[in-house]
Amino acid sequence: MRRGKRINRVNLLIVAVLAVSQLTGCWDRQEIEERAVILGIGVDVARPGAEEKEEEITFKRGALPPPDTDMVRLTAQIAVPGRIPLGPGQGGGGGGGGGGQQSIWVVEAAGHTMEDAINIMQQKVAARLFFGHLRIIVVSEAVAKEGLGNLNDYFRRNPEVRRMNWMFISKGKAREVMLASPQLERVPTLYLLTSMDQSVKMGRFPDDFLGLFWSSSSAKGQEGFLPYIELKGQDTVQISGLALFRGEKMVGTTDPIDIPLYMGITGKRPAGGQTYVKVPGTENDFVVFGGTSRDSAIKVKIKNGTPHVEVNISVEGNLLEKSNDRFILDSATVLKIQEELRKGARKGYIDLIRKTQEKGSDIFGFGEYVRARESGYWNQHIKTKEKWQDMYKDIPVEVNVQMNVRRVGMEAR
Repeated sequence: MRRGKRINRVNLLIVAVLAVSQLTGCWDRQEIEERAVILGIGVDVARPGAEEKEEEITFKRGALPPPDTDMVRLTAQIAVPGRIPLGPGQGGGGGGGGGGQQSIWVVEAAGHTMEDAINIMQQKVAARLFFGHLRIIVVSEAVAKEGLGNLNDYFRRNPEVRRMNWMFISKGKAREVMLASPQLERVPTLYLLTSMDQSVKMGRFPDDFLGLFWSSSSAKGQEGFLPYIELKGQDTVQISGLALFRGEKMVGTTDPIDIPLYMGITGKRPAGGQTYVKVPGTENDFVVFGGTSRDSAIKVKIKNGTPHVEVNISVEGNLLEKSNDRFILDSATVLKIQEELRKGARKGYIDLIRKTQEKGSDIFGFGEYVRARESGYWNQHIKTKEKWQDMYKDIPVEVNVQMNVRRVGMEAR
């Protein structure tokens, strides 16, 4: 009996010790007020003469040779504790549109590398910089053309940075985007985030989170792309196309109308976007077509020692508007419009593919289809990403398009 009681007491002691160890879960907690929460960050090329004004924070001037690349200038939006709005009519950051500047604090710093600039920025902020809530990264076109190698390396190594963030390429300075104050959102960073989320839901832009961009850029048979934005006025940010990359460097841009064309080639859903089409047999009458669904099938074959790509695209949609009432949308007219749409869409797809071939930027991932379905040919004749970049410029791509008009409105006959 006594031995049994001793065993029970030992067991209870072990259970008590284990229970106490579970109560230490908050030993390393840090209050949110003790963190400088970065919501968005902009990356620009530093102004001329920045090296002469650089303070000796990271290293003593002259002790180490600086990198050969230009200095970068960071502009960060830091959330002000207690002023971020929690919902309609809540929070203290301004009572409506354009109040975002009261909810954030904009801090700038310049350095030779990303870590150097962040370290200098930390000298200006008392609390520790925290990237766990970073949602938007805006990079100027000038930086993107020089290459994103250092930037990607820094964010990949930082465990606080989410792969679901959005990265943008700005036509002008990224700093100006960070300072913009949109009327529909009190926090400027959330305005850009909401714009992209809604664009994806409406089928007007493909999913292209930071992690997807890194995956595409790392693939041997594919290149990455990023949304190309432009600041209009003081408070409006417009998606102006796709920024094309070849490896780490930006090599060109597309027009906004090329975005649904890219999504058609790759079969991204849902369908979105509209286009005008001239009504055959009329002088100057038009209808507006809006896509509702799309599908794509990509085939690869080796002919005469060269990869041949065949893209079969199917798009369905509705006629949304007529330019006037001078014509009737009967069955014969709808079929003519459908054929006109097919010809115009096919030309648009081919033009976009040729534009990417001129830049050596396979954003469609045709090379990955070659690797997957003709692996023997890839391993023998291509092997590397650089070889595919050069070969992509000359490969034949055949495009077949099928257009279906499903709804024409209530005045059709």
